Amino acid sequence: MALTDQTGLKLSAGLASVAVAGVLVALKLWALGQTQALSIAASLTDSAMDLMMSLGAMAALIYAAKPADEDHNFGHSSVEDLAALAQALVVGISGVVIGWAAVMRLLNPAPEALADEASGIVVMVVSMVLTVALVLWQGRVARRTGSRVVAADRLHYLGDLVPAMGAIVSLWASSRYGIGQIDSIVALAAAAMLGFGAIRIGKGAWDALMDRQADPEVIAGIETLTRNWPEVRGFHDLKTRTAGSRVFVHLHIELDGDLSLRAAHDIGAGLRRTILLAYPQTDVIIHKDVAQTPERP
Repeated sequence: MALTDQTGLKLSAGLASVAVAGVLVALKLWALGQTQALSIAASLTDSAMDLMMSLGAMAALIYAAKPADEDHNFGHSSVEDLAALAQALVVGISGVVIGWAAVMRLLNPAPEALADEASGIVVMVVSMVLTVALVLWQGRVARRTGSRVVAADRLHYLGDLVPAMGAIVSLWASSRYGIGQIDSIVALAAAAMLGFGAIRIGKGAWDALMDRQADPEVIAGIETLTRNWPEVRGFHDLKTRTAGSRVFVHLHIELDGDLSLRAAHDIGAGLRRTILLAYPQTDVIIHKDVAQTPERP
């Protein structure tokens, strides 16, 4: 697939994500005003976070695609991690606020009654249908392009289906049996999910900003490719670091010292192309060193 085709598919997934998130925020905001349900407030917060993340992912796809320049020799992909760290902070604070409100309602001796549950249920069903359609499209784009940004955005929307279903259950229980406390319990569970999600996103962004090495599976795969590459007698100083969706790889390979410069270059270039094919998210620099021999230590 051509680079322009991949970029177009990624941008289409980004635009669809932003559009769906905007519609969901508007629908759930209206439903919250109609029902006063904390479970819908939790789902609304989740959708608002998704809108922020989708906008961030869209900006990241555009900005991170910029080539390296004099001020940013390794490109611009770290913007993804900065955005993710800010998003994690906002998600965490939102989870605390919703959780506190849910606890206060549970402790209230006179539970607050919900209203117009039917409208809330309709809105949540529509939101689930839109979310499923978006997830299916994002999955197709992620498979065709290998975009980790689109795949990560898709995971956020998959996670939305659980609190949305919980909101429907709580509204139904309030409408059918008058049990309003279930709404607070669902909201409390959603707040916990927001908190754990914020910690996971924040930790990943922090690790990337601190130049944490790539996943062990990626490192092991690069080692295997290098070890089995023809004419490579050994390797050392394999170092990796992550920045956004990019993985930067520095590798020293050991070659026969009697090889011509062109032959050594071809070996390194072939290995680099193979690593890039296996791990498209990498940026690889290979140094060529003379292998030690009994005659030439």
